[in-house]
Amino acid sequence: MQLPFPIAEQPDEQVIEDARRLFAGETEFLKGVVAMDGMPPDDRLEVCFAGRSNVGKSSLINALTGRKGLARASNTPGRTQEINFFTLADSHYLVDLPGYGYANAPVAVVEKWQRLLKQYLSGRATLRRAFVLVDTRHGIKPVDEEIMTLLDKSAVTFQVVMTKADKVKEAEQEKILDQVREKLAKHPAAYPELVMTSSEKGDGIPLLRSIIATLT
Repeated sequence: MQLPFPIAEQPDEQVIEDARRLFAGETEFLKGVVAMDGMPPDDRLEVCFAGRSNVGKSSLINALTGRKGLARASNTPGRTQEINFFTLADSHYLVDLPGYGYANAPVAVVEKWQRLLKQYLSGRATLRRAFVLVDTRHGIKPVDEEIMTLLDKSAVTFQVVMTKADKVKEAEQEKILDQVREKLAKHPAAYPELVMTSSEKGDGIPLLRSIIATLT
């Protein structure tokens, strides 16, 4: 028996085309924020992306927007402690949260980041969904569960986006997805569909664009 959290299905062609047009609009880096008082006004619909360092977050944002150098992956995993805001057309913010899960970051830095993240998640009225990226090769790790629990407590709906799906054979994928579904069943804020993506091959990108474009 398959657990809940099926893989999201492709929407109809018109929805995909509308989403493509939205993401073909101008996308710019707006600012990096290290404290709540630096946040831009919450005057447009907002989605954020969270994930372990090296999960492929920058690649996914670049694939969504069709801009290769828009979100830059830091050469030092976990180094960037800013919340990065990107404008999408004149209607959305795409928000890149710092990568997490590297034990070598100083404790003070980690604590400061966790405080800022809590403030951000509970303080943005226009935040419609968080996308938590999970590497298909590894499944959900304890550090992913920490961020999911924080999203539960903040009452922010989150949807799991599986990255690098092309790197895993189908039989192995099913085992990983069973693990992911089992973990997600414990999180009340989890949106009940998974998105499979490969930034390298473009798989799942039109679907994810459509999900973002149809949020209200």
